[in-house]
Amino acid sequence: MNDVAKPGVNKVVLAYSGGLDTSVILKWLQTEYGAEVVTFTADLGQGEEIEPARQKAITLGIKPENIFIEDVREEFVRDYVFPMFRANALYEGVYLLGTSIARPLIAAKQIEIAQKVGADAVCHGATGKGNDQVRFELGYYALQPGIKVIAPWREWDLTSRTKLLEFAEAHQIPIAKDKRGDAPFSVDANLLHSSSEGKVLEDPAVEAESIVYMRTIAPEDAPDKATYIEVGFDKGDAVSIDGEALSPATLLAKLNALGKANGIGRLDLVENRFVGMKSRGVYETPGGTILLAAHRGIESITLDRGAAHLKDEIMPRYAEMIYNGFWFSPEREMLQALIDKSQDYVAGTVRLKLYKGNVAVVGRTSPYSLYSEKLVTFEDDQGAYDQKDAAGFIKLNALRLRTLAMRKKKTGK
Repeated sequence: MNDVAKPGVNKVVLAYSGGLDTSVILKWLQTEYGAEVVTFTADLGQGEEIEPARQKAITLGIKPENIFIEDVREEFVRDYVFPMFRANALYEGVYLLGTSIARPLIAAKQIEIAQKVGADAVCHGATGKGNDQVRFELGYYALQPGIKVIAPWREWDLTSRTKLLEFAEAHQIPIAKDKRGDAPFSVDANLLHSSSEGKVLEDPAVEAESIVYMRTIAPEDAPDKATYIEVGFDKGDAVSIDGEALSPATLLAKLNALGKANGIGRLDLVENRFVGMKSRGVYETPGGTILLAAHRGIESITLDRGAAHLKDEIMPRYAEMIYNGFWFSPEREMLQALIDKSQDYVAGTVRLKLYKGNVAVVGRTSPYSLYSEKLVTFEDDQGAYDQKDAAGFIKLNALRLRTLAMRKKKTGK
C-alpha cells in the first residue's frame, strides 16, 4: 500500500455488496485515495438480505446519508430482462446472459447517485481478468464521459485471499467465519440467474458437484408427473401465468419457482470472454429458460416468416453486444427498436409442459395468429391453396441450379 493518498478523488460511489471484497475496497478507497465513500447496494433478487450491507457500511464509517440501498427488481426485469428476451438473446447459442444484463443497470444507478451527491468517481469490484470490468466501465463512460473510474483489482497488491483477510483484520473489518476459508467457487446471482465460476470449476473436464447448484433441483429428482402452465403475452412481454396478471419481477420469480421444482435451467458452459480467454461457468436460469421457450412459442404463430428469420439473424449480434457491455451503444438501441417493432402483435397464450429438466411448448393461441388451418389441412381445402401453383414456384427457384448443373455437365467440373 502507498503511504500517501492518491490525489484527484474527493467522493466516490462504490457498488457495495457488504461482502469481504467490497468491504476491503471501501476501506482501501478511504486509505489509498483519502476519498469520501458513498455506497450503493442493489436488490436485484439475488436471494440474500441486503439490509446488513447498511450496518456494515456504518460500521466502516460511512455516513447514513451516503448509504444508498434500492430495490430495483421490477426495473431490472421490466427495462432490461424483458427487452432482451424480446430478442430471444442467447450468447454462443446457449447462455441467457444473466450476469451481463444486470451490469448496465448497476452502472446507471451509480452514475445517477454520483450526479446526485456530486461525486467525481465511481468504483466497482470486478477483477482485471473478467468481463464485468468492461461492462461496468462502458456503462459509466456512456452515461458520464468525464467520470473517473477506480478499479481496485487493477491497482492494488492484494492479489490473494490471504492478503485480503490480512488487510481486513488490520483495519478491523468484520469477517464472516465462513469467509476465513477459501471459497470453493465464486457466485453471482440476481432474479434472472445465478452463475458459479472458478476454483473447483476451473477444469472443464470435471463434472460440477451437486453443491454448485442452488436454484434448481436435479432433473432426476424432479417429480415424475409433468407440470402444465400457461404464460400470457402482450407485445412480446410475459404478463400472466395461468390467467393471473403479474408484475414483471413477480412473474419471473414465479417462473423461477416452477423451474426449480422441475429441474429446469442448468447450463455447464465454456464461453469466450470478451477479454480474450475461455472460461468455464455453471449457470442456473430456471425462469428464463421457461420464458425463452414460451416467447418463441408465441412468436411462432404471430410473426411473419421474414420478420422471424431476420430476428434470428441479428440475435447473435445483439446477444454479443450485451455480453460485451454495449447495452448503451447506438447499435444496440437501433436493434432494440427493430426488435420491439416486431413485437406489436406478439400476444396470446402459450401452454407449456415442464418435466424433469425439459420445457416443451404444447399449445399456443393468439388473436393475431397467422396460422391458418384452411391452408395447411390435408383434407379438402376448398380452393384456399392451389397445389398446381407450386410447380411454377419450384421451377423458378430451380432455374439457377439447373443452369449450374448444365455448365458442370458441359465443362466436366
